[in-house]
Amino acid sequence: MSAVHGKEPVAVVGVGQTHHTSARHDVSIAGLVREAAHRALVDASMTWADVDAVVIGKAPDFFEGVMMPELYLADALGAVGKPMMRVHTAGSVGGSTALVATSLVAARVHRTVLTLAFEKQSESNAMWGLSLPVPFQQPLLAGAGGFFAPHVRAYMRRTGAPDTVGALVAYKDRRNALRNPYAHLHEKDITLEKVRSSPMLWDPIRYSETCPSSDGACAMVLTDEAGGRRAPGPVAWVHGGAMRSEPTMFAGKDFVSPRAGRDCAADVYRQAGITDPRRQIDAVEMYVPFSWYEPMWLENLGFAQEGEGWKLTESGVTELDGDLPVNPSGGVLSTNPIGASGMIRFAEAALQVRGTAGGHQVDGARLALGHAYGGGSQFFAMWVVGSGHPGE
Repeated sequence: MSAVHGKEPVAVVGVGQTHHTSARHDVSIAGLVREAAHRALVDASMTWADVDAVVIGKAPDFFEGVMMPELYLADALGAVGKPMMRVHTAGSVGGSTALVATSLVAARVHRTVLTLAFEKQSESNAMWGLSLPVPFQQPLLAGAGGFFAPHVRAYMRRTGAPDTVGALVAYKDRRNALRNPYAHLHEKDITLEKVRSSPMLWDPIRYSETCPSSDGACAMVLTDEAGGRRAPGPVAWVHGGAMRSEPTMFAGKDFVSPRAGRDCAADVYRQAGITDPRRQIDAVEMYVPFSWYEPMWLENLGFAQEGEGWKLTESGVTELDGDLPVNPSGGVLSTNPIGASGMIRFAEAALQVRGTAGGHQVDGARLALGHAYGGGSQFFAMWVVGSGHPGE
């Protein structure tokens, strides 16, 4: 996304989140999104008048039962009289939404864009919403976990990973969440044994190895080079961003390491000048709704050789104090307003390189990856952000 490619450099100058919880009965959807947007504007030292356009994203409308909510949210998001765009790419939508907004600035269509994603899962039942009737999927498959569990088992067979790895990821992420005041789950009494002894939901995925259902929203203010350079606070510069997709099912699809994910990562690394992600990237905010996806995505994203991802997890490399911290915020395993979950990954990556992540800050983080996926491992969105200008 740098000037050398003929694009306007893009800066993240404001980040705002709601406190994520199982049910925000105190606000409507409009109140929820405005809360995050207002915090992002305050963080950017801007007002609604400074925003040229709004890009909003969320997961399927049936999750809340409000069709095209962007229409009635225009007022809450200061978009009356301004361009407003809605993005939808299943669970990766938060990341895709941020990238659409980034592209509007990079293409010099708008100078400053507010981007926001949200979900109010308390107003629906996402598990049953994701349980499609025959013939669209096999019977007795309830929720996303039922879809992904066979792929986890395939990964275990392919790599020889011991069945203890998933618990290690969940234990790490729930401990990280205790450092993040915005995270949904704050399990102060969490232990590795509690994770390992939690009920089996979809073999081999246990209850404590799954994401919660959250109400929440996340917003960012993106601006051009001039805006980034005059920002009063720290800035995260976008060094690269990409989206890729593939069919949900096709002959030869690799559900363990989807081609679209590999291609998306390669494109982002090329844009950012990254040749060795394992060494060059300081922090990763990865979309891990079920704990086993950490080692799987470590391989898919080029941080580990095929069959080696679980060894990074097991050896402590991905811990907050490891040399490749993964999900220092607690990740999707601790906070999951589905439509916003991908944008939270992108925003948390920006917080890391701005040095404003608070209690879960990775010391000296200068380059961070934000990652989102959605559908049946069908849609992928990623960006790399850095503390330094991409052209310098």
